[in-house]
Amino acid sequence: MKPTEQEKYERARKKVNDIKGFHKHLTAYIIVNVILLLFKANIMDAFSDREFDWNFENWLRWNTYGTAALWGIGLLIHGLYVYRHKFGFLKNWEERKIREIIEKEEAEERNKFDL
Repeated sequence: MKPTEQEKYERARKKVNDIKGFHKHLTAYIIVNVILLLFKANIMDAFSDREFDWNFENWLRWNTYGTAALWGIGLLIHGLYVYRHKFGFLKNWEERKIREIIEKEEAEERNKFDL
C-alpha cells in the first residue's frame, strides 16, 4: 500500500517535531549544566577564606557532575532515538531480522504440512 500525501506529511512533521524536541533538550542540558558549574565555582570561591565542610563539597561535586552524567545518558538515548534513521546498519539489521523471522515461520508452516 502506497502512503498518501497526508500520511507522508504527518510522518515528516513528526520527525521534525522529534528533532526540535531533541534540540530543546540539548539546549536545556547545556544551559542548566553551565549554571550548575558556575554556581559550584562561586560557592567554592565564596568559602575559600573560611573553614569549608568537606562533606558539603563532596555532596556538591557528586550532584554537579552526577546531574551532568545521568542527564547526559538520557540525552544520548534521546538523540539515538531521534536520529535512528541516520544509522543505516540498524535499519539493515532490522530488515534482515524481519526476513529471517518470516522465513522461519514459513519453514515451520511447510513442516506442519509435510508431516
